[in-house]
Amino acid sequence: MRDLVILGSTGSIGRQALEIVAANPQTFRLVAITSSGKNFAELIEQAKKFQVGVVGVVENSELVRAALPGVKVIDGANSSTEIAAISCDVVLNAITGSIGLGPTLAALGAGNRLALANKESLVAGGDLVRAAAKPEQIIPVDSEHSAIWQALMAGKRSEISRLVLTASGGPFRERSDLSTVTVADALNHPTWSMGPVVTINSATLVNKGLEIIEAHYLFDMDYSKISAVIHPQSIVHSLVEFHDGSSIAQASPPNMKGPISYAINWPDRVAKATTPIDWSKSQQWDFAPVDHVRFPAIQLAVESGKQGGAAPAIFNAANEEAVGAFLAGKISFTSIVSTVEKVISHFAKENSPMRDLADVGAVEQNARTMTIETLDRIAK
Repeated sequence: MRDLVILGSTGSIGRQALEIVAANPQTFRLVAITSSGKNFAELIEQAKKFQVGVVGVVENSELVRAALPGVKVIDGANSSTEIAAISCDVVLNAITGSIGLGPTLAALGAGNRLALANKESLVAGGDLVRAAAKPEQIIPVDSEHSAIWQALMAGKRSEISRLVLTASGGPFRERSDLSTVTVADALNHPTWSMGPVVTINSATLVNKGLEIIEAHYLFDMDYSKISAVIHPQSIVHSLVEFHDGSSIAQASPPNMKGPISYAINWPDRVAKATTPIDWSKSQQWDFAPVDHVRFPAIQLAVESGKQGGAAPAIFNAANEEAVGAFLAGKISFTSIVSTVEKVISHFAKENSPMRDLADVGAVEQNARTMTIETLDRIAK
């Protein structure tokens, strides 16, 4: 039996993790869950269903307390950070955004194994996270990094030539004119069902840029040895190329239950976590290079990663603000990445190392302020 904490239980990853827990009551015991508070009614139902002893919320704490007598309710902006440090077997960090960095560091500091779905932790504070983590303490949840984690078992580190992350290409991989893209267009992902921010990041390919930075920190691999390829079917989740010319890929249907279950139960697999590929049917798997002219986000992210220091945190914070503005109908789709580029350029000469969480917070706040000013000029 594994004691499990889920941070962000009302999001897409959190909900799927709860389905895995419900299907495997002999394997997992849910001890704590957290949510931002906006979905507090769902959080209450989850706590009741799984008889959770600790709940974390940012808002609506009194309503949650009234509905859950006998349950310990931790509230406030740092509730997930506090709960991440609860002694347990596994913490699943399914929070979206760089606010997940504090909980990531707290879980690692407490010695908990971390199933990491919050890629922004490594993007914004990669050096801090890598310094805090013990070997094999972080198990990736992103399907691409889970695939690489599994494929790496096929050889020695000295035999690796490169890591190749697959990208669906989003809804616009074959659309030449992106100037008229609407919010509804961008949210209509052809393969994956995800939250709005991640879905927009997939449409711009920012998500793949973030994942390359994440792969750099997770696998201690130079950026020159990490690349991306378009694979519309999203069945091959990523692959590792070895120096003998072999490529080892991990393939499964395009859903997250496989990687989630593997991360929270590692090193053991969860039986029937997802439906396997039907090999009795004919299939076509396509692969194509990324069009970096139409989708410059990946190269922009890689350059930020190579620059290091504050640059990746600036990239991520600027993107979060720009995506929010697009979802609110304030800017065009193509303005998202161009805005991020302007903000990164503004701070290019002010780059500094990230010594602690406070440094990351200060850098992000400056980047967000600059981004908002830039967005205001665009909106006018």
